[in-house]
Amino acid sequence: MNIIAIIIGFVAGAAVALALSILIRKSILKGKRDEILEKAEIEGEKIKNDKILQAKEKFLTLKGEHEQFVNEKNAQIREAESRVKQKENQLNQQNAELQKKNKDIENIKSSLKGQQDALARKAEEYEKMKGDIVRQLETVAGMSAAEAKNVLMENMKAEARTEAQAYINDTMDEARLNAAKEAKRIVINTIQRTATETAIENAVTTFPIDSDEIKGRIIGREGRNIRALEAATGVEIVVDDTPDAILLSAFDPVRREVARLALHQLVIDGRIHPARIEEVVTKVQKQLEDEILETGKRTCIDLGIHGLSMELVRMIGRMKYRSSYGQNLLQHSREVANICAIMASELGLNVKMAKRAGLLHDIGKVSEEDPELPHAILGMKLAEQYKEKPEICNAIGAHHEEIEMTSLIAPIVLVGDAISGARPGARREVIESYIKRLKGMEDLAAAYPGVTKSYAIQAGRELRVIVGAEQVSDDQAAGLSAEIAKKIQDEMTYPGQVKITVIRETRSVAYAK
Repeated sequence: MNIIAIIIGFVAGAAVALALSILIRKSILKGKRDEILEKAEIEGEKIKNDKILQAKEKFLTLKGEHEQFVNEKNAQIREAESRVKQKENQLNQQNAELQKKNKDIENIKSSLKGQQDALARKAEEYEKMKGDIVRQLETVAGMSAAEAKNVLMENMKAEARTEAQAYINDTMDEARLNAAKEAKRIVINTIQRTATETAIENAVTTFPIDSDEIKGRIIGREGRNIRALEAATGVEIVVDDTPDAILLSAFDPVRREVARLALHQLVIDGRIHPARIEEVVTKVQKQLEDEILETGKRTCIDLGIHGLSMELVRMIGRMKYRSSYGQNLLQHSREVANICAIMASELGLNVKMAKRAGLLHDIGKVSEEDPELPHAILGMKLAEQYKEKPEICNAIGAHHEEIEMTSLIAPIVLVGDAISGARPGARREVIESYIKRLKGMEDLAAAYPGVTKSYAIQAGRELRVIVGAEQVSDDQAAGLSAEIAKKIQDEMTYPGQVKITVIRETRSVAYAK
């Protein structure tokens, strides 16, 4: 029991001690709390005062900025008001000036109206006076105003025609002095620098033989050899009484050459029969084709022309066996090529292109395609087919003026062809067509009014026209020569050029009795 009492007493003492300890701690904590609260209140008051001061400073700053902004706006408003007042003053001043100008315009309008009224009255008076004057003039002149106007217009037209014809004559004379002189120099130099034979080279049409025995062997038994030869070559062989010769007749000169060469080999060989004839003709045709190609190549090499199609080279070789008016076509084409090269060199143009166009200009004459086309147009189509340049194709097609010339090479080829064909000894012309051409030229000139006589002289290179002095004046004579030249150029075909000379003379005749 004592122990329990002791324990209880101990426990009670411990509890009292704990309670006292708790009370003491509470007292200490309360003191600390009060101290912390006091410090917090002091710091809060301090922070509050600082924030109030900062707010006051911010307010003062914003207030100062606002006052400055307001002052600036007020200054701008005052400035704008000043400008508005100034504009108002200017507008008032301009309004006053406009009113003054309106008054001046009204005054001018009234003045102009008065002047217009005065002009209208004067116009009426003028029209009345004009009518009186016109009637008086019509009475004096004996014609109406319309008739007088027509007479005046006709007089002015006649005067204008005379002045125009005189101007044309002066211009043509000046052009002849300047252009013709230079053209003559170039053409003369070209002709002088081109060396060519004047003799005409023709395809061979006769075959010489040594005796009548060989002629009989060529004919064969019952004419079988000659028939076989004609069938193989396509050439008509004429055996007549001509001594030591056989005539070979065919339109194609290449066939005539094949027949000549075949006969030559058969006569030398001595074996003449149909089988041998066919064998020799086939062999000769192959040799001639090779020779034609070689001739074309040699011609191109001699002229310095490269890059031609083999078909064009072959056509150039075939020219050797063709002729035009008795003039060998290959010789003519070579001559034209050289003439074109020299003229192109004188004029500063492309010499190689001019020479190429000159060589190919008559290529259409040896083609077997489209024989109904003119040879110039056909040659142009062939050149286009074998990829020649457009300038060369145009020069080929235009060398007889059948199409429009589009390059400077074209007129050179035209002139070169005319020079080569017109030189003495170059061509033959059938006498009937020659006389017909001269007669047609004379009749063409005689059809013009005022022409009394006309004469074609110098082998048709000049036409002299004699006109009546009463019917044709000097100025009209110049115009007549130009008209005749144009008509001859448009309607007739002739080599080279034709000079038209109009002769007008005045004769005064009196008789002494």
